[in-house]
Amino acid sequence: IHCDETVVQVLKEPDKSATSHSYMWVQSGGQPNQTVTLFDYRSSRSGRVPLELLQGYRGYLMSDGYEGYNAIAQHDGIEHLCCWAHVRRKFVEAQRAQPKSKNTKNNAISKADMALNYIGKLYGIEQRHKAADVATRYQHRQQESVPLLNQLRAWIDKTLVTVLPSGKLGEALQYLHKYWPKLIRYTERGDLPIDNNRAENAIRPFVIGRKNWLFSDTPQGANASAIIYSIIETAKTNGLEPYAYLRKVFTELPAAKTVEDIEALLPWRAAKE
Repeated sequence: IHCDETVVQVLKEPDKSATSHSYMWVQSGGQPNQTVTLFDYRSSRSGRVPLELLQGYRGYLMSDGYEGYNAIAQHDGIEHLCCWAHVRRKFVEAQRAQPKSKNTKNNAISKADMALNYIGKLYGIEQRHKAADVATRYQHRQQESVPLLNQLRAWIDKTLVTVLPSGKLGEALQYLHKYWPKLIRYTERGDLPIDNNRAENAIRPFVIGRKNWLFSDTPQGANASAIIYSIIETAKTNGLEPYAYLRKVFTELPAAKTVEDIEALLPWRAAKE
């Protein structure tokens, strides 16, 4: 399961000011032929929320480095992975923060450039074997990615002591060092993701929409938004055109009499039709 969260403003949330932040949480997972994206509204970003949303789950959990996922990650049966895209983003920020004179002096490769070069090679391995079966991808990860990660680890150990922890480069290095055990776990199998882009892609339409509608009036409205976004984004991941799918649901759902009738309208069932 991929997890992510983003802010949402709710004007009439009890015991909170109208300008305070609440959160929309997203979970994305499921089998390749039965993918699910779920949005859930909560008034807080507390670590209690993942504990509630993922209660009873056993398996791999992919997230960014937000520490609110640490509590659920401690549960038996949860294997926590962290996202390489977030690491790359931090080194891009460090690269942009470099004084221009350092970028051009003697054509020297900066430490941020070096880290991005390693990360780029890791992504290159993933891209080359994207279409391979799980067993083949695992083999290539062991043969290509693991030795490269060992080189990167050695570079980190050598570089950490030469860079102050303050500043963009120091922050990026400390982030990479802190989450290293969770970052390298994707090589344990051939079907594990290298990053959390699946959840970020799922939550992006909500973030873009938020720029237009700005806020929800009430928690009930935010919950209704979560339901609609869940339906539409799950339809999209199952290859359905959302408007056509919603027409089908709104037309046939009133006539549904049994659980089987309702389940027949789930996106992966409708996609087969």
